[in-house]
Amino acid sequence: MNANDLFESITNQIITDIETGAAGTWRMPWHTLAEAGTPVSIDGRTYRGMNALWLPMVAAANDWTSGMWATYRSWQRNNAQVRRGAKATQVVLWKSTADTTPDDDIEHGDDLPSRRRLIARTYSVFAAEQVDGADEIIKGRNERLATRDTPERIDAADDYFAAVGATVIEGGNRAYYQPSTDTIHVPPLAQFDHAAHHAATKAHEHIHWTGPAHRLHRDMSGRFGSDSYAAEELVAELGAAMWCAQTGLSSITRHDHASYLAGWLRVLRTDARALVTVASRAQAAVDYLNTRAGHTTATHEENAA
Repeated sequence: MNANDLFESITNQIITDIETGAAGTWRMPWHTLAEAGTPVSIDGRTYRGMNALWLPMVAAANDWTSGMWATYRSWQRNNAQVRRGAKATQVVLWKSTADTTPDDDIEHGDDLPSRRRLIARTYSVFAAEQVDGADEIIKGRNERLATRDTPERIDAADDYFAAVGATVIEGGNRAYYQPSTDTIHVPPLAQFDHAAHHAATKAHEHIHWTGPAHRLHRDMSGRFGSDSYAAEELVAELGAAMWCAQTGLSSITRHDHASYLAGWLRVLRTDARALVTVASRAQAAVDYLNTRAGHTTATHEENAA
């Protein structure tokens, strides 16, 4: 499968999942990422951008919970064997035309730098559940995910946002980022069913906060109902899901998604590569916040699995 076909296939699946979620539970496809944790390779490197969204969706459809993936040869190097007949999952890697890194050494995937000549290549990975010899990996990953939403994780989230340093004003009953004052507004903790949902809402608004020209220079000029407005909301939704996945906190189901659905679907249907751009911008926003907070993605735990 070439990259454009993969983009189209993933986009179509996400459109279907959005429409299905809208009809009942308001569960959006990126909630799968938030709940499953950031997917990682057998070597402990995180999958990024669109791959970080896509792999948890595939895992959820197959009831796989490990979040651990690798190429055929990487599993072999780690004394495990992909089972005969196992179906590979295609992911995308952006490579410089001058990059000579061997394919089987590249596991981390999709980021979309904007000023280099790049080509998109697809490659095949397999989940730990498709492999003989990965039982301990699956067990270890499940044990780590079982500790979601703990008081310690909530405290760590509070420390994270304090380190980022944005001006956050708590009060009222609506969450939003105000560009004119460069302030984030969120309802108080008491208005949320779970402390994790309060943190996830802060994450969503902090992703918006990264957007102005003096930070990541996204288009923040769109009015409600415009494609640029819808795209920015998608960036914030995906970015918040990525943040929840790396932090071990649950995402919040937002019933106000109803007002965004038409715009999201229009943006995604216009161009299959729109999802690539949105996911890349969401990843860049999370990276920006991580840098401000001094947060390093903890891949050492997967290395020890």
